[in-house]
Amino acid sequence: MLRRFESKGLITNYNRFRKNLPRKLPKKVFIWDETLREGTQTPTCFLTATEKIKLAKVLDEIGVHIITVGFPAVSEEEKRTVRLIANQDFEQATLAAPARILQRDIDACMEAGIKEIAVFTAFNELHMRYRLKMTREQVLEKTVESIEYAKAHGITVDFVLQDASRTPLDSMVEIFKAAIDAGAERLVIADTVGFLRPLSMKYLVSNLRKSLEKAVGQTFTLAVHCHNDFGLATANTLAAVEEGVSYVQTCVAGFGERAGVAPLEEVVMALEALYNIKTGINTKKFYRLAQMAEKYFAVPIPIHKPLVGDNAFSHESGIHVHGMLVHPLSFEPIPPKLVGRKTTFYLGRQTGKHFVENRLAQAGIEASPRQIEEIVRRVKAFQETRDKGEVQMIFYQIRKLMREMRKGITDEDFWKIVKEVTGQKPRLKAKAKTES
Repeated sequence: MLRRFESKGLITNYNRFRKNLPRKLPKKVFIWDETLREGTQTPTCFLTATEKIKLAKVLDEIGVHIITVGFPAVSEEEKRTVRLIANQDFEQATLAAPARILQRDIDACMEAGIKEIAVFTAFNELHMRYRLKMTREQVLEKTVESIEYAKAHGITVDFVLQDASRTPLDSMVEIFKAAIDAGAERLVIADTVGFLRPLSMKYLVSNLRKSLEKAVGQTFTLAVHCHNDFGLATANTLAAVEEGVSYVQTCVAGFGERAGVAPLEEVVMALEALYNIKTGINTKKFYRLAQMAEKYFAVPIPIHKPLVGDNAFSHESGIHVHGMLVHPLSFEPIPPKLVGRKTTFYLGRQTGKHFVENRLAQAGIEASPRQIEEIVRRVKAFQETRDKGEVQMIFYQIRKLMREMRKGITDEDFWKIVKEVTGQKPRLKAKAKTES
């Protein structure tokens, strides 16, 4: 549709200018969705086994290439849930699960029936010194051991470098080479704290590829996992694709740890509409999928969330509504039906006469220009004279209820569990806060 508008001289699409087209774009990008693993790291949120199965089924239905279905080593219940999902029939997607560089994590994945494992670790001084408490040599050794152990059991292995975006390039090359030599098939660059800018991501991917190709003397497949701490997850994911990355990790509606990760719907629609790259995803089911995720996570999707938020295809401004009435793409970048949506018009203080005329015509009501002006005046006054205090009170009541719902385990509950297990009471001077 956009090309037709271009050919008629109605719009200019700078994305299609040859000088603006990245030279290393892959012909196809594969979606590796992490909603059932990363998404469940959203604080205080969890999914039941039934909810995970239903989401996995829809992700498979729309064409996701790899679905990470959980973290089996977290608990016996999580392993049981992953096994339930693995026992389902999937038509398109491969099911995967993560494992630390620990044999017991890999065993947990295999016991759950998983055939593809993403082995992960960090490899910068911050993590090795303070969290892992391991030397470089120990991390390298455990990484190789873990990958070789999984491969020996017939498992497809990928390798994820945590906090890659804050790891020296030579260290990245060293551990990625070790992973490739051990048998890893895909290498995942993780921007774990959302620290990169798009240009920095392009620099990192470009130089990593050059250095690694020189070191290993063979081709390899890169993937990217971007967090949204600075609101750049989608932009950084696309920047990586511009440098040839062909696998991208996403979560429905951007759910995930802290500020979340790259949203599935944003990344796919940007690739399809702005880059003309095929992903094999049925985008018309995005809204349905987002609504499912919102319900199951019990976390509201922001109304201004691109593509799947309530306001994404909504209009009240008289100028915009008039434009949309004369042509549906005047003030929308894509037809909303591409993501399973419809355009919505609101009546309020921004309403103009064209929308009123349209509504009256649809209802078969004739009105004079003066009557239309009076209707518009009254519509605007209706909202402008409304008690804002009442609206705010409702808002704060809803917000309070949401906070109550998302408390998680309270301090009282925690120390009760501790006492039951240890027989001891806490001797704390100050109460530790464990809830948001």
